[in-house]
Amino acid sequence: MSVTFEIRTGAALLTIDNPPVNVTSQAVRAALAAALDKAEAAGVSRVVLTGAGKTFVAGADAREFNAPPVPPHLPDIVARIESFPVPVVAAINGAALGGGLELALGCHARIAATTATLGLPEVTLGVVPGAGGTQRLPRLIGLQPALSLIAEGRVIGAAEAEKMGIVDVLAHDPVAVALSFALPPRHATGALPNPAADDAAVEAARAAARRRAPGQIAPQRAIDLVAASVILPLGEGLAQERLTFLDLKTSDQAAALRHIFFAERAAMARGKAGGQEISRAVVVGGGTMGASIAYALAGAGIHVALVEVSLAALEKARTNVAGLYDEAVKRGKITAEAAANEQAVRLAFHVGYDALPRAEIAIEAAFEDMTVKRAIFARLDAALPDTAILATNTSYLDVNAVMEGVRNPSRVLGLHFFSPAHVMKLLEVVRAKNTSEATMATALKLSARLKKIPVLAGVCDGFIGNRILTRYRQTTDLMLLEGAMPWQVDAAMRGFGMAMGPYEVQDLSGLDIAYANRKRLKWKTRPDIRYVPIADRIVDETGRLGRKTGCGWYDYADGKVTPSSVIERIVIEESDRAGLVRRAFTDAEIVERAVTAMVEEGVRILEEGIAETPADIDLTMVHGYAFPRWRGGPMHYAERLGLSGFLSRIETLAAADPVSWRVPDLLRRAISEGKTLEELSGRMK
Repeated sequence: MSVTFEIRTGAALLTIDNPPVNVTSQAVRAALAAALDKAEAAGVSRVVLTGAGKTFVAGADAREFNAPPVPPHLPDIVARIESFPVPVVAAINGAALGGGLELALGCHARIAATTATLGLPEVTLGVVPGAGGTQRLPRLIGLQPALSLIAEGRVIGAAEAEKMGIVDVLAHDPVAVALSFALPPRHATGALPNPAADDAAVEAARAAARRRAPGQIAPQRAIDLVAASVILPLGEGLAQERLTFLDLKTSDQAAALRHIFFAERAAMARGKAGGQEISRAVVVGGGTMGASIAYALAGAGIHVALVEVSLAALEKARTNVAGLYDEAVKRGKITAEAAANEQAVRLAFHVGYDALPRAEIAIEAAFEDMTVKRAIFARLDAALPDTAILATNTSYLDVNAVMEGVRNPSRVLGLHFFSPAHVMKLLEVVRAKNTSEATMATALKLSARLKKIPVLAGVCDGFIGNRILTRYRQTTDLMLLEGAMPWQVDAAMRGFGMAMGPYEVQDLSGLDIAYANRKRLKWKTRPDIRYVPIADRIVDETGRLGRKTGCGWYDYADGKVTPSSVIERIVIEESDRAGLVRRAFTDAEIVERAVTAMVEEGVRILEEGIAETPADIDLTMVHGYAFPRWRGGPMHYAERLGLSGFLSRIETLAAADPVSWRVPDLLRRAISEGKTLEELSGRMK
């Protein structure tokens, strides 16, 4: 039953029970309406509304957004609660988010558990509150704090909610308090006066939304609605809010954001399917990545032995790890005392592989060199039990080759963390040819413990993310030859919604990284790609490696970033050398070609079974490479726009450049059979 009803001391207790998070599906709304009818007929003195389990109500059922709304509608339920003949009190036992908080705002009073969270995060799904949140919340707490919560989609704790005036009382047992609480003499939330005007707060919220969510529609529309609460009567404000919600819920942005939301949930659920609990881990390499991995593991309660090759390297590793704790203390994420204790109890530092603990997993985080990595795993294989999982953090290399010769190859795999590992949520879990299901389950369980979003990948150069990144950069390099400049490409991709353009990213990470990868893959002599010498010339002839050397694709001086005449000269020289007449590119053309390259490579990754689902590719690109979340990732974006359009583009590009472009068979099949990429995707073996 989705809503239970019982009488306690003359009050009706209505408990929303729709596991796992009590979303307000149509069945819940109908049951709640029926329960209110029953409470009114019973002549109770008050009604207490709460949720079963650890959640009050976590919001609307987003799965219903693709269908026409079916009554009873949530705004009508909230209005009924607000005008109910006896007071309705919200006993907020856990998360009250979106429609959950809107239900509570319709109540006469709100009692919250000390651990409860509250918020109206609808903008993060590309919509606005649709059951009165934009009109009732500013009447209750004022314009500026309501703007902050609604336009940012911010979720707050119960203590902050009490300070704001959203919650009346905090209680360990909110139901018990709600049943006996002396009700405050006041008007219903919707009957409170309009909030005072604050033009400065509105403009500040708009500017913040443009910075935080460039290109996104919902935050600005939410600000419009909250601002309108100053002048509109409640009924008119609610009507505008509902129209805006219904308009946005079927938009491309809302569909994309829902896609990513559900893909994240599905990926994180992978960690619940069994697997061994990790208590001890070995991390090899104490550089930026290794230190960050060790810090993340220790923070999750795992004892870590960090291995380096010398005392000097070990001291540097200690410094790197300590720096991460110092930063956490400064940001208020941990106390100085807890940081010191965690380092003392959970972290040990070793020179070499003697006397390592009997760890359940070892993660190698050395630099990208096959010989070095294979030597490390030979030592780990000898030092640890043959049941210990051996994981490489390689970004590109063949996991099977890295692990060749290891005893019991069923326990080897890749765990590709993204930098910084303690911050970035994405984790590529790479299945080697002999990796067992038990090893995969344990790796996914560890991912869940680290609060990562795991994507499953097969073995190929660059796995999912770096393989697409390589193709993306190769495509933009070709556009440089044909007539574009790096700064135009970067601006065009930022305009599309990428956080940074490809050349800005290279300057940040260092041009030497991609340079070494091109050398490893022998790009200069390969017949299957069009080699573009521009980036190699920059490294070989100028030593410009990016921000770390003060110059790269751009010049960096006196805190300013400017296009470089040196780079412009090299680009034009290489166009001349290739015999190409340079032409003008529009930003739209740059974006179309770059994204088409991502899509084509993504389809090939599916075709080869390297990725398990299109959603895994989308999660990789959104969380690892800043593809705009509100576009849903390249695979969702392609299907939303229409696969036939991408087929046409690839065919046109392939006719002009058959070396760089080929139509994937999977793309032709999807279009000819009228199926989605998900339906046709191969599964990794």
